[in-house]
This record gives sequence, C-alpha cells and structure tokens, in this order.
Amino acid sequence: MKYLAAYLLLTIGGNTAPAAKDITSLLATVGIEAESERIESLIAQLAGKDINELIAEGTGKLASVPSGGASASAAPAAGAAAAETKAEEKKEEAKEESDDDMGFGLFD
Repeated sequence: MKYLAAYLLLTIGGNTAPAAKDITSLLATVGIEAESERIESLIAQLAGKDINELIAEGTGKLASVPSGGASASAAPAAGAAAAETKAEEKKEEAKEESDDDMGFGLFD
C-alpha cells in the first residue's frame, strides 16, 4: 500500500508517470526503505494506464460488493427480539394499570 500511496501522491503532484527512483526518493523522505522489486512490479502493472480511470473502475467494482451480509442473517434474530419486546411491553402496561387502581398518582 505504501508504494501505491507514493505513486498516487506523485501523480497528484503532477508526475503522470512516476519512475522507481521517484517513488524511492519520496518514501526516503519519510524514512521508509523501499523494496525495488515491489516498486518495479507496481510500475509494470500501472504502465500505460490512466490512474483516474483505474480509480473509477475500482469504485464501480466496490459498489457491486454486497455490504449488508450481516443484516440478512440477523433479520430472524431481530424478529424474535421484536416479539419479545412486545411481550415485555404488554406486561409492563398491565403493571402500570394495576398501579392506577390504588386511587392516587405520583404527582397528585
């Protein structure tokens, strides 16, 4: 990620095709030792591609990833919890009504 981040920083800064030397020098400014194999691999994968198009394509792919998986499995449990809550509310209402039969209220 640090190599990709350095690449993106350089492209935002105006360098449309950062070289390995550019990435290495940028990382060195913050004290990171760069691995040349990883930088060369990154540059090879991004060679000839527009970074803005890659970001747009990635955003489109992320939009199709389901992110509500946990809620589907939790739905039956939520239904059972709602039923329990309703039962508890009815019990509480019954208790409150019996308190009214005493003939006085808290704020009378």
